[in-house]
Amino acid sequence: SVLPTRLLPPLPSLLDKAEFEEHAEKVKTVKSRPADQELLDLYGLYKQATAGDIHTDEPGMLDLKGKAKWKAWDSRKGMSKDEAMAAYISLAKEIISKYGL
Repeated sequence: SVLPTRLLPPLPSLLDKAEFEEHAEKVKTVKSRPADQELLDLYGLYKQATAGDIHTDEPGMLDLKGKAKWKAWDSRKGMSKDEAMAAYISLAKEIISKYGL
């Protein structure tokens, strides 16, 4: 009898990881400061790509910056690390194009 085969998601290539790391560094050097929401989106995607689903408690009401960052990461819950990495690279490219290096 033929055993059913399960399709596994492709493993991220070293090239993808290298591109991710390259854009993570490049986006830090844009000439103008990106909008707060763009920065939060980058943060959430970066954390999801590197650490997976959020595993910390939400910060208290008085920690506005921490709470915003937590929500940005939490909004990506369930997204695979590969999907987050691809979305991060895409957003980083947009920001680099928009604000220049």
